[in-house]
Amino acid sequence: MSKISQTFLAGTLSLCLLSCNTEKKEACYQVVPLPQELNLTQEAPFTLTSRTSILYPEGNDLLKRNAEFLSEYISQSTGYTLPVKSFKEGETAKRAIVLTLDPQMTEAEGYRISTSAEGISISGQTANGVFYGIQTLRKSIPAQAQGADILLPAGEIKDAPRFAYRGMMLDVGRHFFPVEFVKEYIDLLALHNMNTLHWHLTEDQGWRIEIKKYPKLTEIGSIRSCTVIGHNSGEYDNTPYGGFFTQEEAREIVRYAQERYITVIPEVDLPGHMLAALASYPELGCTGGPYEVATQWGVFDDVLCIGNEKTLQFLEDVMAEIIDIFPSKYIHIGGDEAPRTRWKTCPKCQALIRAKGLKADKEHTAEDRLQSYCMTHIEQFLNSKGRQIIGWDEILEGDVAPNATVMSWRGSAGGIKAAQMGHDVIMTPNDFCYFDYFQSDDRANEPYDAIGGYVPLEKVYSLEPTAGLDEGQKKHIIGAQANLWTEYITSEAQVEYMVLPRMAALAEVQWTQPEKKDYKKFASRLIRFMELYQRDGLTYAQHVLDVKAEFTPDTARKAIIVTLGTADDATIRYTLDGSTPTASSQAYSEPVALTQSSEFKAVAIRPTGSSKATGKTITFHKASLCPIQLTGVQPAPRYAFAGAVTLVDGMKGNDNYASGAWLGFYGGDVTAVIDLGETTSIQRVSTEALADLGNWIMGCTGIAVATSTDGKTFNQIAGKEFPAETVLSKRAVENYAVTFDATEARYVKVTVKPTPALPQGHAGEGKIPFLFIDEIAVE
Repeated sequence: MSKISQTFLAGTLSLCLLSCNTEKKEACYQVVPLPQELNLTQEAPFTLTSRTSILYPEGNDLLKRNAEFLSEYISQSTGYTLPVKSFKEGETAKRAIVLTLDPQMTEAEGYRISTSAEGISISGQTANGVFYGIQTLRKSIPAQAQGADILLPAGEIKDAPRFAYRGMMLDVGRHFFPVEFVKEYIDLLALHNMNTLHWHLTEDQGWRIEIKKYPKLTEIGSIRSCTVIGHNSGEYDNTPYGGFFTQEEAREIVRYAQERYITVIPEVDLPGHMLAALASYPELGCTGGPYEVATQWGVFDDVLCIGNEKTLQFLEDVMAEIIDIFPSKYIHIGGDEAPRTRWKTCPKCQALIRAKGLKADKEHTAEDRLQSYCMTHIEQFLNSKGRQIIGWDEILEGDVAPNATVMSWRGSAGGIKAAQMGHDVIMTPNDFCYFDYFQSDDRANEPYDAIGGYVPLEKVYSLEPTAGLDEGQKKHIIGAQANLWTEYITSEAQVEYMVLPRMAALAEVQWTQPEKKDYKKFASRLIRFMELYQRDGLTYAQHVLDVKAEFTPDTARKAIIVTLGTADDATIRYTLDGSTPTASSQAYSEPVALTQSSEFKAVAIRPTGSSKATGKTITFHKASLCPIQLTGVQPAPRYAFAGAVTLVDGMKGNDNYASGAWLGFYGGDVTAVIDLGETTSIQRVSTEALADLGNWIMGCTGIAVATSTDGKTFNQIAGKEFPAETVLSKRAVENYAVTFDATEARYVKVTVKPTPALPQGHAGEGKIPFLFIDEIAVE
């Protein structure tokens, strides 16, 4: 045998042994968001190896860039970089991933992936569509597959997004994040098939974009002297805080986003949230100042003076530079939370109201019309430059700018109204889409603070953007978005934690048709999807791995029924004495009925270890799970949750008013009549109320107790008054109790008196606060 033959044979044998020894891992198309149509066959899969090429049509720069992205994505999982090559029309390719355009496809952002043993084809009507096909392919590959060959099942995926607008908002006004992190945020949008970054650039607490004609906006307006500690505690860190983007940095971010088929929509919020601008140019305010860049959070009376001729010129000049930086069709001009206080007493504003004939009616004040005048003026200016506006749903309060797209944040009602009026709408209701809200009701174990509220993963997933509309109106819902306001979000890790994995739930709302959605199946897919977060070193919430527990009052059985489950059907163990369950604790197999005081805890047991413990303390007393009737003011519909039984279910709430453990009341005394079932001796009644002044929630100022033996004639036996809270930063659960001589009673009437008004110095001073109460205990 010749030496050449020996060498060839040895090399062939070496390659064969290498191939045989290479680890093989299977891809899985159960990705997030779920494709609309997936048809797999039983044919042989395609084997992706380090020798696979990625091909794109010769001369197509967009698909070349897409191919380079795909090579980079695959490298992140496998460690090997696939070569990117062009091919000429008519050429055939085997053992390759081929990117092509197909003008016959009907959806601009749709794609088709066809896989066989011979290769993979990713096609789309546009390069955008091909890019989303690439996202599905990258997510199907195991996150950790270093050096492995990947087996991709044979079949076809046909997919296209449900909504054209799929967005996330990032607020850099309250806390500033640098260019490189904004790029990371954009990469997260791409991973989740989103196509719009709403970039909130100006705020009371900081102006973040360079405007060359008005240099003081960044010289002065980008820096606040200090920042309030916590939730408007009245204490400050005494550390100057600032940062802004140069125009070139903003253009760099725009280019980076464009390469990933993401549009950056800038927001300059007007005419409110402008203290940073007023501190820079005080002549633009109604009083002339002095003003300072805001050092705490909230809504401030000082807004732009619309009656000042310089103001509208200022706004036009700012917008001229904004549209030069950002090529987006839309410019967001805010319009939210603009108090009319200064305008009511400003001679210039009142003069303009008279000059323009702005009249009040039953629904709107003349000052409301003044805001509409401002918004319409800016809309007309932007329309003349070929752009359109988006505004928060407050722009409905007056004469809505005719071509405005409405972003509905105060629930969905504003969006529904706007769609019925014929306006395009982006749904971003705070009760589903505010990612600065807590994502767990167990605040004590959350690693980061939040503004309040409660928006868990499942709540995000349950959003239906077109609910409440008929078929003709639904076409005006162009998409959905989540917002990340950053008052209490100070670090990049916290940004990641607050959006991940809730961004995945939103992605499926935006992309997947509603009939395809199933939360349990989504949660199972999400566990695999989160391996990408883990691999890339991202900080993310892992509540989906915890035991999901439902505690349901059963008044007939006088029991709390505990129903447990996990996203992946892991083994569950539980205890009743407050100890942390172990692998030897009681196994859960069916709902558990608790009929006495218990400290319930449960964990999921997996090969990788145990989950965080999920638990609840149940405290039984004489009124527990007894019939209860609310005869006074009723809970606000938004905060009614499970109804009156919540007040006698033995489960107390923490300082999260939106957890479902509280009932929220507004505008009157709360009166509850409880039937104890039999005449018994009682001597103490107590309740708890939430004080959270930052969210306009205050405790009670009195409790009155009356008793009856027949449920008709009541005798008041005790009462107690409590001082109203005055500490503006207060956020705590407050206990209220009244004791009295032992009394025989079957029926107990408890009246809880709310605080009549928000205290002096509060942003809503003099207005009626909410009263949130939970357990009414009778002992």
